Amino acid sequence: MTTPALLPLSGRRIPTLSPGASSFPHHRATLRLSEKFILLLILSAFITLCFGAFFFLPDNSKHKRFDLGLEDVLIPHIDSPKEGKHASGQVVIHGQGAHDEHRHREEEESLRDKIRADHERALQEAKEKLRKSREELQAEIQTEKNKVMEELKKKDAGPKPLPPVPMPKVVGVSDGEPAEPDVKEKRDKIREMMKHAWDSYRQYGWGHNELKPLAKKGHSTNIFGNSQLGATIVDALDSLYIMGLHDEFKDGQEWIEQNLDFGVNAEVSVFEVNIRFIGGLLAAYYLSGQEMFKLKAVQLAEKLLPAFNTPTGIPWAMVNLKSGVGRNWGWASAGSSILAEFGTLHMEFVHLTYLTGNPAYYQKVMHIRKLLAKMDRPNGLYPNYLNPRTGRWGQHHTSVGGLGDSFYEYLLKAWLMSDKTDTEARKTYDEAIEAIERHLIRKSNGGLTFIGEWKNGHLERKMGHLACFAGGMFALGADGSPDDKAGHYLQLGAEIAHTCHESYDRTVLKLGPEAFKFDSGLEAVAVRQNEKYYILRPEVIETYWYMWRFTHDPKYRQWGWEAAQAIDKYCRVSGGFSGVKDVYSSNPTYDDVQQSFFLAETLKYLYLLFSSDDLMPFDSWVFNTEAHPLPVLHLGNITLPGSEPSQQ
Repeated sequence: MTTPALLPLSGRRIPTLSPGASSFPHHRATLRLSEKFILLLILSAFITLCFGAFFFLPDNSKHKRFDLGLEDVLIPHIDSPKEGKHASGQVVIHGQGAHDEHRHREEEESLRDKIRADHERALQEAKEKLRKSREELQAEIQTEKNKVMEELKKKDAGPKPLPPVPMPKVVGVSDGEPAEPDVKEKRDKIREMMKHAWDSYRQYGWGHNELKPLAKKGHSTNIFGNSQLGATIVDALDSLYIMGLHDEFKDGQEWIEQNLDFGVNAEVSVFEVNIRFIGGLLAAYYLSGQEMFKLKAVQLAEKLLPAFNTPTGIPWAMVNLKSGVGRNWGWASAGSSILAEFGTLHMEFVHLTYLTGNPAYYQKVMHIRKLLAKMDRPNGLYPNYLNPRTGRWGQHHTSVGGLGDSFYEYLLKAWLMSDKTDTEARKTYDEAIEAIERHLIRKSNGGLTFIGEWKNGHLERKMGHLACFAGGMFALGADGSPDDKAGHYLQLGAEIAHTCHESYDRTVLKLGPEAFKFDSGLEAVAVRQNEKYYILRPEVIETYWYMWRFTHDPKYRQWGWEAAQAIDKYCRVSGGFSGVKDVYSSNPTYDDVQQSFFLAETLKYLYLLFSSDDLMPFDSWVFNTEAHPLPVLHLGNITLPGSEPSQQ
């Protein structure tokens, strides 16, 4: 759920031939290719001839220098310059007699014979090529091309069949129809909004990562590299399934099966690809039982593993899917990795180890946890930046919003997903929240509870939209809190939900700004122009849903319905849904982006808010930070590969 500066992303957050294009060039192009091929053969033969002739020149100074270089290569040991070279400049080789000198001459002669044979063979091959007709050359080129393609197919064939593992109990994945007619009507409206968003993407942006709903064309950002990976398709699949839009789900499934290729030369965000793609594919697998989704998730996960090849094991922020080369964002505190990025891998990676039997995924995330446990934390707080080369913190900036948020979320959810057996994760969460409450959570003069940001020993009285997820997190973590604090944390969740609702209610559009302040007499209001936008974010609605599930207070459904109506009124356009640039303006301009997380999170949380509690029950499902549901692993006495029994 973390968002790099200036990138309006979800917070916590090969080139192909065009249809109808020939797989082989047209006739004129083929002629040019053949002629170039012949010229290259003649040139290579000429170079080989010249190179060969070099070895058969009469003995001269050049030849003698070559002999010396050759001797240096062939003889395994010579003395160091200090001991083995005399004023004459000749190399002295201790312990070598006339027999050795004769042997070296024989080796030289053997090498010359080999070069001569290679040279003659190359000339013969060139002559044979020149005798062949254009059609024969074309056939040879095609044969070689086919061989290369076959090798590439073998290389990118994907993972081997995975070992069979018990499928976790999957319950409550459909229906959830509410008993009240008015609530059902609201839920039907959310499904209609989902269908409009999906159908628009299907018509105007199919295969692209996202949609520009006004321009009615595809859209992408740097988090997905330069490739069309169909992010919206993968992100929306489980929402479609849960909402009963099975024809749309099947369309997405077919695209993924036929087109989703991770062998592309693209530099992607490890965090975003993990939460959207691996999370989305795993959720689709668990919901539908279709093995293809699992295989695709594992194929992608293997491409992310090179990102962990750092001196500390803290992964790079970005990795090239083809080369495996990683790097960090240039703006992130002197090349640091970001807490909410390397700390938001645990849920997906535990499931990957469970499904594949490969301990690497589990070991990678447990190594991160152990490294963090050994580090000093200023005031008990986790700074947002950690240098993967040195293992030292970057600047001391702590946030429960962007850059920090989902790290804390995943500590709690690791415990829940383990069927509450990962007590280490729960203890780490409790300690972190205690420090956050002590240093970051305050009440405004107007009585609004907010979560500020700690920057170099100073509390900034500003809260981001991304931090609004924390209301739901506090409620979710209330049960199991130390010192009988369950009621306290449920109340804290309610207070955060109220503050975030105020940030919506105090705008013209009734949609919340990206960030809002609590000083100078202004409360829950954005001050800067670049903080007044709304990009279809889900965090406030997410908290409404969690609070509804735990309290059944009707105000949460009312607040959710207000947000849904505002989105439908001000963000809906003929080509989908767009973010708006100023929630305080009655005539806002659009940003012309339908974010993939709008379909994955915002609409899913709204749909669940107006569904009965037996749809995706909390005792069976845990939602990742992109709202992709993963089943609780009731491991019992089973130990994950690569883990120690005490860790599970």
